[in-house]
Amino acid sequence: MCGIVGILGKGPVAGALLEALKRLEYRGYDSAGIATLAEDGTALKRCRAEGKLANLEAALAKDPLPGRTGIGHTRWATHGAPSERNAHPHMSGPVSVVHNGIIENFSELRSALAAEGVAFESDTDTEVVAHLIARELARTESPTEAMRRALAHLKGAFALAVIFAGHEDLMIGVRNGPPLAIGHGEGEMYLGSDAIALAPFTNRITFLEDGDWAVLTRERVQIFDRSHRAVTRPLTRTTAAAHLVDKGNHRHFMAKEIHEQPEVIGHTLARYVDFGAKRVAFPDLGLDLARIRRVTISACGTAYYAGLVGKYWLERWAGLAVDIDIASEFRYREAPLEPGGLALFVSQSGETADTLAALHYARAQSQQIAAIVNVTESTIARAADCVLPTLAGPEIGVASTKAFTCQLAVLAALAIAAGKARGRIDEAQEQALVGALGEVPRHISSLLADESPYEAIAHDLAKASDVLYLGRGINYPIALEGALKLKELSYIHAEGYAAGELKHGPIALIEENLPIIVVAPGDALFEKTFANMQEVAARGGRIVLLSDRAPGELADAVAHHIAMPELLPFTIPLVYALPVQLLAYHTAVFMGTDVDQPRNLAKSVTVE
Repeated sequence: MCGIVGILGKGPVAGALLEALKRLEYRGYDSAGIATLAEDGTALKRCRAEGKLANLEAALAKDPLPGRTGIGHTRWATHGAPSERNAHPHMSGPVSVVHNGIIENFSELRSALAAEGVAFESDTDTEVVAHLIARELARTESPTEAMRRALAHLKGAFALAVIFAGHEDLMIGVRNGPPLAIGHGEGEMYLGSDAIALAPFTNRITFLEDGDWAVLTRERVQIFDRSHRAVTRPLTRTTAAAHLVDKGNHRHFMAKEIHEQPEVIGHTLARYVDFGAKRVAFPDLGLDLARIRRVTISACGTAYYAGLVGKYWLERWAGLAVDIDIASEFRYREAPLEPGGLALFVSQSGETADTLAALHYARAQSQQIAAIVNVTESTIARAADCVLPTLAGPEIGVASTKAFTCQLAVLAALAIAAGKARGRIDEAQEQALVGALGEVPRHISSLLADESPYEAIAHDLAKASDVLYLGRGINYPIALEGALKLKELSYIHAEGYAAGELKHGPIALIEENLPIIVVAPGDALFEKTFANMQEVAARGGRIVLLSDRAPGELADAVAHHIAMPELLPFTIPLVYALPVQLLAYHTAVFMGTDVDQPRNLAKSVTVE
């Protein structure tokens, strides 16, 4: 992992490759590099640097790379520590390679190549690919044939871009799991792991299917499937923004994206509900919601917590039995699924490897496939029977914020639509629920008007080594999401628990001044949550209360109270997502961590 760009250009490409890599920074990375063919096309040259792209840019300024053919990469370490020697591109004689994913049998291949006398310069699995292609090239003298033979030896999930010395008008791309797209220009051709990276060059994109490999020249593309048969893939016009997304007046992309939520939630809701008539206006999905007996939801990370909220909504308002699994677990436990059920997959990028594998499993179990994604050209979207797009726009911060709340918006509308189709929601209830959803952007805007309370709490949280989050019912997933955000951004250990589980173990952790963040709106479960808060107070925990109710008799134990608006319980998750995001954000800012690109994390996880 994490970002690939390749250009067969009309002029020098190193600068364009660098700018394209900057557009992929949001994915997260720890090193970067570029390789080009010299102006006469006979020799490969490369420049690599550990750390941010600014380091690579400085290195290129000192030693520019000439040439009209080149590949670039931002790396997120899987094999070998972050360092210049492990950065991509990797080279072997006349071959240079960049790679996303993991070569699962690299150790076996490395041993075999070493026995043949190959000397390795890095600790990566990617270098094995370069040596393997170079070996086959020496035997065949045809880059295309060498690539075909090399692929027969590789196992795992990987995307590759390869250039060859002596072949200035040639680039080969391979997709076996992680996404890869071809950009079509006028007398130019491009490869990219993300359409956003290619947007400045072209909006004419061909998305490779799993198992495809492509031979590119400046004038044409030949695509082969995993059986090496020539195939045709559709050319589409992408909607990726043609300009570099910027922070506006905000310090970080995450801050900008938090503040965009009133607008993007409104846009997403407007796609699925008619606010004027206060009714759902779901598009025809080709699904009969009235006849579905069971829903299976699968997702990873923050998207999983959105799905968990969706489970509460679909069970409560539509009377549907819902199973939900972390995708990486679901794909291996061989769950029996009754044919004709609805399998729902949630992913911001639409490229999450485990979620995509879970989708394929559900397809084999004769499920109807629906996907909630933010990228409608993504692999998961193209594999689904129906797509429920979110309209969050590009999300650059690695820790998801606006994508999460837009996923919730879609799930809320789906729950109403399913409840109505199944006779569980009457017209008056529908109008009340839709009306409450229409108020969500206003409530979030009011909370964003003053962030000073979160800054004050952040100063306290920054001193903690552990933090607990508690919530009940539909607020439990928000506690989980809050804990995830805090540990992602600040690196403070945090755990979310169902408040009723407190006395079944976690209460042993409570000691003097331990921060306990309690998600406790004044709903039907408030009194039970309040009782759990009393248990915390009796043991000296410092409570941070997120509630529309006053602390009352626990005022002395409540160190901070974020006063929330009174809400219809249905919309609580959408609004209460905001304070847990702001708490994590301001804590990370106060501690000086990299808010937009937390260590060890990538935006789109395209390997197991």
